[in-house]
Amino acid sequence: MKSVRILKTALRALRRNVLRAALTTLGIVIGVAAVIAMMEIGNGSSIAIQRTIASMGANSLLIMPGTAASGGVSFGAGSVMTLTPQDADAILKECPAVSDVAPVVRARTQVVYGNRNWVPMFIYGTTPDFLVVRDWTNPDDGEPFTDRDVRNSSKVCLIGQTLVRELFDNQLPVGKEIRLQNVAFKVVGVLRRKGANMMGMDQDDIVVAPWTTIKYRVTGSSLGNVNQSAASSLGAATVNSLNQIYPNSQQSLYPVPSATQQADTPQPVRFANVDQIIAAARSSAQIPIAIQQIATLLRERHRIRPGEPDDFNIRDMTEMTNAMTSTTSLMTKLLLCVAMISLVVGGVGIMNIMLVSVTERTREIGLRMAVGAEPGDILRQFLLEAVLLCLTGGAVGILLGRGCSSLVTMMLRWPTAPSVGAVIAAVAVSASVGIAFGYYPAWKASRLDPIDALRYE
Repeated sequence: MKSVRILKTALRALRRNVLRAALTTLGIVIGVAAVIAMMEIGNGSSIAIQRTIASMGANSLLIMPGTAASGGVSFGAGSVMTLTPQDADAILKECPAVSDVAPVVRARTQVVYGNRNWVPMFIYGTTPDFLVVRDWTNPDDGEPFTDRDVRNSSKVCLIGQTLVRELFDNQLPVGKEIRLQNVAFKVVGVLRRKGANMMGMDQDDIVVAPWTTIKYRVTGSSLGNVNQSAASSLGAATVNSLNQIYPNSQQSLYPVPSATQQADTPQPVRFANVDQIIAAARSSAQIPIAIQQIATLLRERHRIRPGEPDDFNIRDMTEMTNAMTSTTSLMTKLLLCVAMISLVVGGVGIMNIMLVSVTERTREIGLRMAVGAEPGDILRQFLLEAVLLCLTGGAVGILLGRGCSSLVTMMLRWPTAPSVGAVIAAVAVSASVGIAFGYYPAWKASRLDPIDALRYE
């Protein structure tokens, strides 16, 4: 009951001068609005940067074959052909921390269209999941190839914006044919623009096709261990002659297919390797877990004994992700510090006005204490007035901050994200400011001597 009376007294005191109370809360309103707006803009920017990092492959894991060596001479990364498409399927099924997986076969050759030619930086043979891993799921034009195209070794492809400019002079390329190693590929889609990656390499200078087509028709090595230099000599053995000088030589009753015929009609094989496997972790936090799960699975599938080295390498972009995340976090904290300065300024304004109020109401305080009010009642009344001013300013500031962030999104097209934590923090900070900066004026009022207060002019 006593607390209700103190609350009513504080409200009556604030209603005496509404304009001064409103101007007093203005600093808190601006401070809280700045906190809300800065936090939402910072969160939106952080989410946008994380999406950009993910599109560059920062959440991706690159699984490479191991390194072969002979006589103390290392043949370099990828010289051991141990990764298969079945490994990619097993990773997707048996590693919970991995969301998507795509095998990749790489090629480096000239792309020809009409009288134009270009050598892309990337020619990837892969599956449709590659576009999911690299956040390329929505082409600018056309549509992606399908798993059926992979199974059938269909001669279809997607191209990047750089090839559209260099080969087609920015004309619509969908439905037209380009040639890779004299193999005609139909362009079924155009990838949306990505620009350069963190290392400055043009991500739009790319051709993406089914991995079976690239491996069996373009690179000319449909098996893991094919001597490509020997393949070119097959064309000279197409003559089937029974007139041999040595009678014990083995005769060939059927013509030997040329290298082009072998590439056009690949035969089923028992083992086909891929150059690398790209896997996407479900989140940046689960990258270490995904690496551990993939390593355990591949060691088991490749029958590697304990203590023996891996025949594969797993690379991640943790360093780049951590650098970008720390930069974003630092910028958000700096914005928050700037907004907090506004709250401190508003708190100083609250203290100033409350001290003026105590001075103006000295006779009122003395009269209340003379009729029985205790110093604690005076302390609670003035402290409650300061807290009410701050909470009111905080509520108005929350609405103003949300409105400002929405206006920024509408007018400037900047990304923003609502932050419940920022709202809770704003309310808590508002109450804390009211208590911290209102305590001294309230304590000073409660320490007044009733006799001196009644004599105050």
